[in-house]
Amino acid sequence: MQTNGVRHDWTKDEVRTIYHSRLLDVLFRAQAAHQQYFEPGEVQLCQLLSIKTGGCPEDCAYCPQSAHYKTNVDRLDLLSVEEVVKTAREAREQGVSRFCLGAAWRQVSDGPEFDAVLEMVRGVSSLGLEVCCTLGMLTESQAQRLADAGLYAYNHNLDTSADFYKQIITTRKYEERLRTLEHVRKAGVTVCCGGILGMGESDEDRVGLLHQLATLQPHPESVPINVLVRVEGTPLADAESVDPLVLVRAIATARILMPSSRVRLSAGRRSLSREAIALCFMAGANSIFVGDKLLTTPNPTRSEDDVLLEELDLKPMNHG
Repeated sequence: MQTNGVRHDWTKDEVRTIYHSRLLDVLFRAQAAHQQYFEPGEVQLCQLLSIKTGGCPEDCAYCPQSAHYKTNVDRLDLLSVEEVVKTAREAREQGVSRFCLGAAWRQVSDGPEFDAVLEMVRGVSSLGLEVCCTLGMLTESQAQRLADAGLYAYNHNLDTSADFYKQIITTRKYEERLRTLEHVRKAGVTVCCGGILGMGESDEDRVGLLHQLATLQPHPESVPINVLVRVEGTPLADAESVDPLVLVRAIATARILMPSSRVRLSAGRRSLSREAIALCFMAGANSIFVGDKLLTTPNPTRSEDDVLLEELDLKPMNHG
């Protein structure tokens, strides 16, 4: 794998130019960048488990777990360490190499629940899996304690551009998200950070998000690109669905800007045709979430994914 040619000084104009280039040209450039840094036929399989569900005090307009909205998501307490490790072990047997733990918290509070999460991280890490957490905002010392427990990655998405962010979330500032990412970096943990398409943002907002990610130094090692899953009861329940080619364009642009990062085709895959998913891989996506659901939203079944990977002649990336 090469690491020359990775830039962090992209201007917004450059990002805009790439994003708005002819689609086939962007795909060609993205595939060339992809092949320079990665084994083209390999896809990392990740699994995401909701370890504490619902009742979150944030008001993210897309999220069925927010306590501000009436959705069909039940509030569930923190899972036991044993249950989490058992699920991770089963995932590993199914070819998963990254296991992610998600808790519906605004920020991590020190105490018995955080201690239990540290125990989960130690348990999953001991299985030889990359363990990732998404728990909301972190302090420096919490990030360090997670790192000491064996945390491999921390997910904290920027969601959208700084300008559009205020339309989506009012309970937290964009700067606070960036600060959490700094704490994660300082602790020596890799960063998983991306965004969501289809929340009513403009192309310019998508350019803004990609520019923000591509100028982080270093780039996030993992960049999830989500498509909004519309959920009854949330403010975005009736948002207009995003054109799959917009997703392909965003993935290709991300791959060109951040050639050595894993670009993950994340939430919203169930709404895509097989051909659209093939184009996403062509555009440089090389990671997907498997498992029947992502936190609380539906995901293709594992058998559907196995068929898809076989048809596209893609194989799961090996551990380690």
